[in-house]
Amino acid sequence: MGKKRLRGRSPARTGALLAAGLMATGLLAACGTGAGPMKINVYYAPEDNFQTVVDNCNKAAGGRYEIVYNKLQRGADDQRIQMARRLAAGDTSMDILGLDVTWVSEFAEAGWAEEWTGQNKAAASDGVLQGPLETATYEGKLYAAPKNTNVQLLWYDDRITPNPPKTWDEMMQMSQQLKQEKKPYSIVFTGAQYEGLVVIYNTLVESLGGHILSDDGKSVVMDQGAVDALALLKQVTTSGITDPSLTNQKEDDVRQTFQRGNAAFELNWPFVYASYAEEKPQDLSHFKWAVYPEAKAGMPAKTTIGGYDLAVSTYSQHKPQAFEAALCLRSAENQKFSAINDGVPPTIESVYHNDVPVDPSKPASNDNPNMAIKYPMRDTILDALKTAAVRPLSPAYQNASTVMSKILSPPSEINPPVTAQQLREQLSDALQSKGVIP
Repeated sequence: MGKKRLRGRSPARTGALLAAGLMATGLLAACGTGAGPMKINVYYAPEDNFQTVVDNCNKAAGGRYEIVYNKLQRGADDQRIQMARRLAAGDTSMDILGLDVTWVSEFAEAGWAEEWTGQNKAAASDGVLQGPLETATYEGKLYAAPKNTNVQLLWYDDRITPNPPKTWDEMMQMSQQLKQEKKPYSIVFTGAQYEGLVVIYNTLVESLGGHILSDDGKSVVMDQGAVDALALLKQVTTSGITDPSLTNQKEDDVRQTFQRGNAAFELNWPFVYASYAEEKPQDLSHFKWAVYPEAKAGMPAKTTIGGYDLAVSTYSQHKPQAFEAALCLRSAENQKFSAINDGVPPTIESVYHNDVPVDPSKPASNDNPNMAIKYPMRDTILDALKTAAVRPLSPAYQNASTVMSKILSPPSEINPPVTAQQLREQLSDALQSKGVIP
């Protein structure tokens, strides 16, 4: 898939081509640059302003190559499947791969992601926060450059809840009180049967000091913290304080429910701020955020890291240029641009402290804004990232995630001890598969 096939040629046609060889040689010498610069194909998820980042990097390349943005499907599973199938076929047209942080180990194990070494490794690692850097590492080697990270926060409207809850218990109590007062009361989060539900569960497990899998991702743990997290997930979804559409809701469904005024508390990624600013600017001053609520009072939440890393395909025919282009796409300046315009948190710590324009010669403006003004939640995100949890770095993670999302759905039907045993048994089977599911 992705390769062009040459049409069959007749002997007469072949002879004519051979006879014209001398003329063709001269024409090629004169027109060798007519096809334009070398193409560096980047396959990446839909991101509203990523084409601008690509355009900036093409300007920086000065005509030596042209980065082409091949927009993948919106669904993460669909993105992964398309890339896996093409790489399994040895597709040489793919140069830079936009990998969800849970895929790096899988693609590295399959031999599809080139290792980052030398100066490229140093540049990709410089100033990067520890959690995001871990997501790009497999068995002690770097296989991708962290482009953006992600961490969920608690979002609320200060006209409804002036003071945000600090714990899940407090949040549930406040929700019940708001319900009695006939005010928006729901707690909304990603409850559909997919990775979003696994993220919520993993965050609760880590926040309670538990483990689903071992740190190396090779064995099942499912300790008491993991069982307690099941009980908390069961409690919140059976107390009449979640949205009726919980089991169908993914990230943007959650965002829209809150934006419509149908919820009091939203657990979601920072992209929601940019969307709110664009769609409801008149109410933006009331859209507030706080760190994720504690699952156990006194123990700061350990929220699950998300985000994307940029890998270079082992089948790329332009590896030096692909490494250079990938570094540009996730440079500090471009990470700042993406944070402000698409809401995706930077992986480079210094960007969070960038309260002045990247180019000091240019004043702050809409095109070159002040980070503190345009990305005001940056300190809260940075604090959360420093205590965040990284999902098990296992090449079989996709198998494990599929099993967990199925067993956890719907969360209202969880039976903690029974569900925990189901997870132990089925996760053990899932981890035996180390290959990529095409």
